[in-house]
Amino acid sequence: MAALAAAATIAPSPDAATLSAIGPRIDAHAHVFNADPRFLAMLERLDVRLLNICVVDKHDRGYEEADPQHASATLVFRASRGRAAWCSTFDPLGFQEPGFARRALASLERTFANGAVAVKIYKSIGMELRSNDGRYVMPDDEAFAPILEGIAARDRTLFAHIAEPSAAWKPLDPASPHYSYYAENPDWHMYRHPERPSQEHILAARDRMLERHPRLRVVGCHLGSMEDDVALIARRLERYPNFAVDTAARIKDLMLQPRAKVREFLIRYQDRVLYATDLTFMPWDDAQAALARFEAEYARDLRYFATDEVFTHEGREFRGLALPPEVLRNFFHDNAERWVPGIGAEAPTPR
Repeated sequence: MAALAAAATIAPSPDAATLSAIGPRIDAHAHVFNADPRFLAMLERLDVRLLNICVVDKHDRGYEEADPQHASATLVFRASRGRAAWCSTFDPLGFQEPGFARRALASLERTFANGAVAVKIYKSIGMELRSNDGRYVMPDDEAFAPILEGIAARDRTLFAHIAEPSAAWKPLDPASPHYSYYAENPDWHMYRHPERPSQEHILAARDRMLERHPRLRVVGCHLGSMEDDVALIARRLERYPNFAVDTAARIKDLMLQPRAKVREFLIRYQDRVLYATDLTFMPWDDAQAALARFEAEYARDLRYFATDEVFTHEGREFRGLALPPEVLRNFFHDNAERWVPGIGAEAPTPR
């Protein structure tokens, strides 16, 4: 993307009228397993709610098992009095064992009783998980069908991180927003693993899952792994009325696309895109650094979506989208409430 010519290098924060028009915000995809009072106070001060996502990732510290995350997310949910809603998960590793679906649903039932409003499935399905006969297991596998139907029957939402950015299947490129991640996480850099399925193959299985479970509300995490081109997302939104996407960790990808194209997409599909960051705050993180990280990203995102000013980010100049107030309200708040019923529910006051 060519740099935009402008005198200003930093966009001002939206004015009070714009902030008032937007109202409260919901970050629909974060990972917060630390109930530090300073962090919870920041959320109240900024009038931000969030959806706290649990996920089983054997490669990442703190995410190895579901139950400890469920316990931490419940704690944060109660300490925040519901400001940090939460999304549970299940481990797909034992998908071939007798009674797998029944046990997974029983575990999810317990999380729903503790306030979980959604369930997450992860990219290991499609990219890493293999059957006893060596095949890569896709999200439309029949082993998961009873679980997906159970989630739909209980009026919960599925957050589906299926596949990865196309950069995962390409050589490392320092110009890519995803360069650092794949340089540091070679297990997920599919270019190094040509024996694994293609992005197209995995997304096709995701699409079959959407088609086979029309009652299931599905939020495709990270722009549904179609971050390179909003036209690809639009085709799926047209085809699958039960599908929406979040922007977690992919706002940079939007910024790199033509401004007019992204703006038109967000206006046209203003009820199908949820604001999200993918920011983390783990028990071992420094609280002040976490607060600064969250506040900086929230401020950048307001500038990008709500103003038309030119600002510099990571050495490049971008112009804000200046979305209409009604689109901003949908994007920053209402879509999360529509697609994740219960996300704004109060939690019991901690004793």
